[in-house]
Amino acid sequence: MKRGQLYVAIVLLVLGMMLAVQFRTTKDIQQNAPISRAQELTARLKDVTEERDSLLIEVSDLRKKLEQTGRKGGAGKAISDELDKARMVAGLTPVEGPGVEVVLNDSPKKLEPGEDPNLYILHEEDLLKVVNELRAGGAEAISINGQRLLANSEIRCAGTTILVNTKKIVPPITILATGDPKALQSSLEIKGGILETLRFWGLQADVQQKQKVEIPAYDGPVVFQYSKSVKEGD
Repeated sequence: MKRGQLYVAIVLLVLGMMLAVQFRTTKDIQQNAPISRAQELTARLKDVTEERDSLLIEVSDLRKKLEQTGRKGGAGKAISDELDKARMVAGLTPVEGPGVEVVLNDSPKKLEPGEDPNLYILHEEDLLKVVNELRAGGAEAISINGQRLLANSEIRCAGTTILVNTKKIVPPITILATGDPKALQSSLEIKGGILETLRFWGLQADVQQKQKVEIPAYDGPVVFQYSKSVKEGD
């Protein structure tokens, strides 16, 4: 039973119990009324009867609403839609849509004696800057080499490799993002921006607008050890 149906069913149950009490009260009054209190009990009987009739009408109305909810699936559909939306925001469901594809790679330049090789390879800070610009450009979902980024995803250096969601990734690196393709590309290609900087050092950096990119769901564990939701009124 859907939540909305459950609420209506509970209300019907309570009203049914109230009606039973009313019927019993009415019966007791009719059977045990002393003559000296005839007028008083007659008035009371009238009030109880009217209250009972009112409850019957309310029960009938709620029963109709319960039937309508079951036919249309209104409450259940609303809950399902909100759940789908929450899963999408959390990155727990795959998404697709227009966006951009960004491909990055180390510099193909052959090092000269004495040159620092770190100048010509991709670093985690380069990825962080690209992701930050995409988010500033309105990206709704982002993945790096198939790793869906969540709010708590890490992009960090581990020796000579880069970790995303604790998974090791190596160049070439493909970053996918859904959103307005034009706005996303503009945020990366802005003069003096991250892609221009990477190209200055000879790194390979290309961004293409796409009519559709597909971004997978996050497939790792989601654990909240210290945090808990705060309910309204707490």
